[in-house]
Amino acid sequence: MGSDAAIEAADVVLMDDDPLQIANAILLSRKCLRIVYENIVFALGIKFLCLGLGAVGIANMWFAIFADVGVMILAILNAIRALYAPSVSIKKDSRKMVLQPQSE
Repeated sequence: MGSDAAIEAADVVLMDDDPLQIANAILLSRKCLRIVYENIVFALGIKFLCLGLGAVGIANMWFAIFADVGVMILAILNAIRALYAPSVSIKKDSRKMVLQPQSE
């Protein structure tokens, strides 16, 4: 009963006994945040460009549709990159163990 409440209240739940999964979760969250910021900057940049060109009279209705729907589709396609986040492997050094992203 207590673990069910903890799982529902948690932001991240690791369902494995491998502590390296914590490092994988951190790498995935960093990559997701980077993709979110890229999508926000890209979408706002295109919208402001459309607004500026519309104010001057250059942008038409098709450019505004692309600025709305086309940018949303491109942001979704960009977000799919999060599915291919690298996992973490252990590199055994002579003095210490170093976590590094695996090359695929």
